Amino acid sequence: MRGSTLLRRLVDFKPGEVAALLWSFSYFFCLLCSYYILRPLRDEMGIQGGVSNLQWVFSGTFIAMLLAVPLFGALAARLPRRRLLPLVYYFFIFNLLVFFLLLKSDIATAAVARAFFIWVSVFNLFVVSVFWSYMADLYNNEQARRLFGFIAAGGSAGPLVTASLARSLGVVNLLLVSAALLLLAIICIRALARWAVGEQPARAAHQDRPIGGGILGGVWLVLRSPYLLGICVYILLYTMLSTFLYFEQARIVADSFSDSASRTRLFALMDLGVNALTILGQVLVTARIIAHFGVSVTLALIPAAVALGFLALAAFPTLAVLVTFQIVRRAGNFAVARPTREILYTVVSREQKYKSKNFIDTVVYRGGDAISGWLYTGLAAAGMGLSAIALVAVPVALAWLYTGVALGREQETLRARGEQPTQLSSP
Repeated sequence: MRGSTLLRRLVDFKPGEVAALLWSFSYFFCLLCSYYILRPLRDEMGIQGGVSNLQWVFSGTFIAMLLAVPLFGALAARLPRRRLLPLVYYFFIFNLLVFFLLLKSDIATAAVARAFFIWVSVFNLFVVSVFWSYMADLYNNEQARRLFGFIAAGGSAGPLVTASLARSLGVVNLLLVSAALLLLAIICIRALARWAVGEQPARAAHQDRPIGGGILGGVWLVLRSPYLLGICVYILLYTMLSTFLYFEQARIVADSFSDSASRTRLFALMDLGVNALTILGQVLVTARIIAHFGVSVTLALIPAAVALGFLALAAFPTLAVLVTFQIVRRAGNFAVARPTREILYTVVSREQKYKSKNFIDTVVYRGGDAISGWLYTGLAAAGMGLSAIALVAVPVALAWLYTGVALGREQETLRARGEQPTQLSSP
């Protein structure tokens, strides 16, 4: 009883939603914990593979996405949801075991480092995209506004596990922990499927049917929808800014630390700071901001903060400014921008929720990474320093803000009409 009262103070749930809310929270906790265990190792592998080669591994990630998305589209078209989601995670568990053996054997270190960097970048986007597709399918728009902030908080304890286990188990052994957490995520999926059958049997039966359509159906749906194309633009601008900051981070950190252990520790501590702020924002702030200001304003908050952050980095390109900016940006994205962005998908069809969303979250996202990586490299080759490149990012952040406001307004229109998207409005 006391636990239920405390939970109600944190999130506005309704009767019958508690079990699904807690299973969804646990599902995302296992998923993001699994990823955050890998993130510091991935960032270190990126440096070991050579900072000057980062644009190549970003391009390799994009190519890997181009190969993976049609395969996922084929599976989504033919498999019911209760089989599709576990299969995705079983595949990544197998991959983790292979990398564990390769890294333990110390074979072809540089090549394995680059391959692992690419794999983790694909893994992160795919498993999270599948999670939010499931959430957008499981909950309606009204529920998403109330519950998505709290559900997103489930993914905010990963660095705690990394920091506590890294010394005792060793970095490479954490891959086995990551695989075990993916197994726990599958258990949560099955529990949510049982809840859906018990609470909403008619809807659950409909949603568990294969989605159908072609392998590239999600791509064609994006090209025919101004609303989804607007989300693509929003993602591209976000990835451009994230990639620019990641390259700035790689250069500043490489200049600040000469040993691998110090860099890995810094990355883990940054993750810890991000998640401390994130979980507070997700539990206490996100739903309230959306309720009071709406989706448009909420989507504009982080782009505004990023514009200010790049101005600060242009003036003071130091490790302290970088770490502060990166922590605030990532915490704001996870706590506010990401849950709000996922609400955009609650007003589209099931095929768009799974196939189109997966295409946007993976190919469009990593395509933006690849293009931005080469753009950053070109600007640096032209003689632009850290400060000058940071200034280039400021108008991009303002364009990102404008796009978020436009998308938020269109989502509000679609929600009120209760029909499929037609035209992207302007703020």
